[in-house]
Amino acid sequence: MLYRKKNPHGGAAYEAGVLLDLSANTNPLGTPPAVLDAVRSALDRVRDYPDPYCRELVSAIAAHEGVSPDRILCGNGAAELIYAYAEAARPKTAVETAPTFSEYSEGLARQGCRVDRYPLREENGFLPDEGILAFLEEKRPEAVFLCTPNNPTGRLFPPALMDRVIALCREMGSRLFVDECFLDLSEGGVSLRSRLEEWPGLFLLKAFTKSYGMAGLRLGYCLTADGDLLARMSACSQPWNVSVPAQAAGIAALGQKEFLDRARAVIREEKPRLKAGLEELGCRVCPSDANYLLFRGPEELGEKLLRRGIALRSCANYHGLGPGWYRTAVRTREENERLLAAMKSAGEE
Repeated sequence: MLYRKKNPHGGAAYEAGVLLDLSANTNPLGTPPAVLDAVRSALDRVRDYPDPYCRELVSAIAAHEGVSPDRILCGNGAAELIYAYAEAARPKTAVETAPTFSEYSEGLARQGCRVDRYPLREENGFLPDEGILAFLEEKRPEAVFLCTPNNPTGRLFPPALMDRVIALCREMGSRLFVDECFLDLSEGGVSLRSRLEEWPGLFLLKAFTKSYGMAGLRLGYCLTADGDLLARMSACSQPWNVSVPAQAAGIAALGQKEFLDRARAVIREEKPRLKAGLEELGCRVCPSDANYLLFRGPEELGEKLLRRGIALRSCANYHGLGPGWYRTAVRTREENERLLAAMKSAGEE
């Protein structure tokens, strides 16, 4: 838990007065009913320790992803796996983009790793470009951290460019960590799981958090052909780290393809409407391939909305951004319209 530290992330549902939390980018339809049923059924087994090997869950993930079970490690959310990866791999130097999810550099900092950041440019819609290749060749890091679609920008890493990054990392002997946690709710995103057997230096991070509305259960997993790395990561994690209800929920979630299809349809319809509404209110809205939008507005916007019971994710603490940058989840029509109406009201103060 956080202790004497301000929450550096989204997720403001427990803050006083928050009635609509748009700071967390979870499925706009919430949690699948089948997942909730699985959690309720698992309550009869909470007197027992969880399976420390997550055997049934790992088998379900293997079938879902089309990979061997020995390529999978489960964790207490994606964040635990990030920290376990940093501790197990122990790179001395790493490269990430800026802005991106802060837990990569936080986990690396604990291991004394130097992190260099390749800046994504606002004028390019924060889309990664070929300049990252020269940057990697210059820095020659031991590990590279990429997120697709990236958090908070929502941009997918261009596939052709990713191919070149993979080739370059293999050539330099750099590990490549790719966060695909938002991929299932993106438009046109393709996982790199088919590339795992080509090169054990490739590592993919996945989570149930966003896709299946399971943030409160804490369940993530990773995929790699580097079995020794997975063994070291396991040794860095506490035993019984994935609870009985979380394991049951994960198994149930993997059967919810139709639920994900419906969620993507909602996002596909609502995202352009929300983007247009934000632009009508004078905001600079960035292109996004994901279920959230990064935009620039008045610096005082976040506080004004909080007084109206609505929480956005302030992006002031992201490298490469600053005050006035916000991220909002794309939600249902009613919730998006509540946000726009509150912003209009705040602008009239």
